[in-house]
Amino acid sequence: MLSDLITSRSRVKLLNVFLSYPSDMLHVRELVRRTGDEINAVRRELSYLEKKGILSREPRANRVYYFLSKNYEFYYDLLRIGSKAIGIGETILKNRVKLGRIKYAMLSGKFARKLPKGPEEVDLLVVGAIVLPELALLVREEEKRIDSEINYTVMTDDEFDFRKKKRDPFILSILYGSRVMLIGDEESMLS
Repeated sequence: MLSDLITSRSRVKLLNVFLSYPSDMLHVRELVRRTGDEINAVRRELSYLEKKGILSREPRANRVYYFLSKNYEFYYDLLRIGSKAIGIGETILKNRVKLGRIKYAMLSGKFARKLPKGPEEVDLLVVGAIVLPELALLVREEEKRIDSEINYTVMTDDEFDFRKKKRDPFILSILYGSRVMLIGDEESMLS
């Protein structure tokens, strides 16, 4: 998905790494290892992304570490794009047809930003006529990849609408939280 917007393959690989781990600080050699690119290509792209304000750098001892800059004016927009282009968001979008008729699919803001969350908080909400075994398989594969559990909830349209009308505390906690919409219109979901 990022490659639709960005022509440099090395830049796309670097952004994928940083968007997969938005709060990590990474050294050049680690970035070379994770992207599989030559060190000069990585350094060139790091320099470009730093000049644009997307990345910041911090020298520590004899190493320089890079990280996503929260001061970048499109930082949160970039995280939203990353949520759709990498990980479970990308997987759901690519397998949309196999999953059934999805009316809404959203990730919680905390999950998208890789922030700590409570055990009862939902990472992924999917509403519609969903093929549950297919979704469960995709979620399990992503859990293995990220080595963490994904707390997800699936509802039919009718159940979601009923619980929303009844002002179910569980649904309200999801709707009042921050989110990244993968599929569906956020305004119609909230109304």
